[in-house]
Amino acid sequence: MMKTIDYYMNLPYRLEIIPDTEEGGFVARYPDLPGCITCADTMEKLIVNAADAKKAWLEAAIESNLEIAVPSTQYDISEYSGQFKLRLPKSLHKSLSEHSKQEGVSMNQYCVYLLSKNDAIHVI
Repeated sequence: MMKTIDYYMNLPYRLEIIPDTEEGGFVARYPDLPGCITCADTMEKLIVNAADAKKAWLEAAIESNLEIAVPSTQYDISEYSGQFKLRLPKSLHKSLSEHSKQEGVSMNQYCVYLLSKNDAIHVI
């Protein structure tokens, strides 16, 4: 049975939204739809652009008879606690502590910021 665009549009594909720290605005992508990426200056425009990009991507895939993945279940975050232990050199610990104080945030918040900023680079 041929699945329609409406079938795929209604599936719960995960949408990743990343602030564009260099150009401003936001970037969005659907990890389960390779190459389905868009951007916008505001979050409101991004949501509209993301839906349009998803629809265009799906239409092109259907037209080309490409296999379309259903949303991945590997992104179920319920199995993660949000905590992990990390050992690091004392000099790095000192540096992170000093930088977090300069920013006026806890070292935990500062490390989360650094990790999420670096992880966003590898997402796209």
